[in-house]
Amino acid sequence: MNVDDVKALAGKVRDEIGKAIVGQVETIDLLLIALFARGHVLLEGAPGTAKTFLAQCFAETLALEFGRIQFTPDLMPADIIGANLFNFQTSSFTLNQGPVFVELLLADEINRTPPKTQAALLEAMQERQVTIDGKPHKLSDRFMVVATQNPLEQQGTYPLPEAQLDRFLFKQTLGYPSVEEERKIVATYGLHSGQTLPKDMGVKRVVTAKALADANAAVTAVRLNDEVVGYVLDLVRSTRETADLTSGASPRSAAQLALASRARAALDGRDYVIPDDVKALALPVLRHRVILSPGAEIEGRRADEVIAGLVDRAAAPR
Repeated sequence: MNVDDVKALAGKVRDEIGKAIVGQVETIDLLLIALFARGHVLLEGAPGTAKTFLAQCFAETLALEFGRIQFTPDLMPADIIGANLFNFQTSSFTLNQGPVFVELLLADEINRTPPKTQAALLEAMQERQVTIDGKPHKLSDRFMVVATQNPLEQQGTYPLPEAQLDRFLFKQTLGYPSVEEERKIVATYGLHSGQTLPKDMGVKRVVTAKALADANAAVTAVRLNDEVVGYVLDLVRSTRETADLTSGASPRSAAQLALASRARAALDGRDYVIPDDVKALALPVLRHRVILSPGAEIEGRRADEVIAGLVDRAAAPR
């Protein structure tokens, strides 16, 4: 498979998910890029913006084994990763696998559980394994977390710590649809009663496991020249040097921005990265990895605004 095939595959995925999801093309592309870059995605949006349904359709279209955890204040780490239970019939302990043993895990409303439980995902997201009673257990090579959170409610929520946020490749904010998109949503889903599933909207699997593996191989062959590497470094390091931010982006974010840019290039049918790939992904890669300074907060500035300014000022290679 070459990058033209990857572009065609992405088009098929967009079209298939488009049977159920109105708009959200940018978010679908970020999910695909994260999958090829072996990253994770945090979706933030108001209730009813199809965050959960989008993750379900994405998993169905790509034939990924899907699992969901509804995060609540009383959730415990063992409820996520599993535990060794004693079997009285065999007089031995057997592993009861938790819902993390899937290919795509939907961590629904992840900020509603305490940090102790949130931390159960740290090892899984970084190393694709979990440790239970001192023994490591491997997860799928395609393991991916799609987490959701609601930005409106503050009571009963626990802000994600910086170490947890840094594990996410992208943070994507989902806004409300346009008038025409919302009209189509109402016309389509106003005819359905009860919970709608992807299969109810005709969404089916259009990508095989082999095609997904071949696409991943094609992404790894995308070229990243020294000039673009320097551009990525200049952009990330500028977040640590501006007075508008008290904490800049980590070295991990620079590596992930470069890797995600290669995946974006492949989705566009190119076997080389251009500065526009980096520019397009800078905001979702960096917005959750920086902390505003008190002065910037007093002025009412947002992290997105500061990062956009840094991108505009960074000199891109020709």
